[in-house]
Amino acid sequence: MSCNYAEGLSKYENKGVLGVAEIFDTPELVEEKCEQLVKMMLASSHTVVHTGAGISTSAGIPDFRGPNGVWTLEEKGEKPAVNISFDDAVPTRTHMALKSLVASGHVQYIVSQNIDGLHLRSGLAREHLSELHGNMFLEVCTKCRRQYVRSSPAPTVGKKETGNICPGTSAERACRRGKLIDNILDWEHDLPENDLQLAFMHSAMADLNICLGTTLQIVPSGDLPLKNLKHGGRLVICNLQPTKHDKKADLKISTYVDAVLERVAKRLGVEIPEYRREEDPTKRDTYSVQWNIDGKMVKTLEKRYDSTIKEKNQLKKRCSTSSIDLDREELKRNNKKLKQEQPSNATNEGELNS
Repeated sequence: MSCNYAEGLSKYENKGVLGVAEIFDTPELVEEKCEQLVKMMLASSHTVVHTGAGISTSAGIPDFRGPNGVWTLEEKGEKPAVNISFDDAVPTRTHMALKSLVASGHVQYIVSQNIDGLHLRSGLAREHLSELHGNMFLEVCTKCRRQYVRSSPAPTVGKKETGNICPGTSAERACRRGKLIDNILDWEHDLPENDLQLAFMHSAMADLNICLGTTLQIVPSGDLPLKNLKHGGRLVICNLQPTKHDKKADLKISTYVDAVLERVAKRLGVEIPEYRREEDPTKRDTYSVQWNIDGKMVKTLEKRYDSTIKEKNQLKKRCSTSSIDLDREELKRNNKKLKQEQPSNATNEGELNS
């Protein structure tokens, strides 16, 4: 449960702005904005979605900074009335829609701050996902760094020993004395290197970054959607509460994320599947599935990133040069026009003085 997870973390005072009132667009405005978002997605060759706790609230998992969020209520000495266990929660319409949008090529990558494991459980492939703050359904070997999918949430949080030993696989031997720890970051921990590196590169390369259900307060996660702006990329934010980056967004949609994804998928002709247990890796035997990021995938993306950013910078430079040239041409035309007008003005002025 979110409460148990939050209680397992170390004490930390600065949890950001809490309990800000939610804002709702009118139904007509939501339709108009969803149509606009679809057009932006169709015009984008590389779309990245950034997800926060707000995409899991419809699964019964409370968020943290909303009016009824875990930390908002914690300040009042209260706990959320609805707080389903991570075991019982299932992927939402948004999780399943994102899986289909990736499969259909409309979304290229997902960057998540969530630890609930619902992206994993939706059947989304690891190659399309960065989990920046960890995953409740994983254990990591302290020696070989392999990540194993559990059939139940880890018994600890904060990268602590779970009491289990690295099991290895049928194709690979287990580590000698390799101990398993949970995959959940505490406040003081650095973000996982490969996940962060992939998230940064995809975000910077993106023609379009879409933020769903996050106030973007935690850094560096909350600043990643801005990385494409200096390369001419666009930013869309879908959240009920205001975010600190609203003024930088090309589009802000204020309604439930499930409603947005349903409308977007329908307009794109993408079917949203139901959650299926047989496609959920956590429903298989514990440790039978690994959840590693292949180092080759990082190196491959690094080459693509360098090439893409170089191309974007060259295009920006050409556009900037073209803009300067246009400004110069306009200046020349204005100067020429002024010179042509001067004799006429002088004549008129002479007539007035005579």
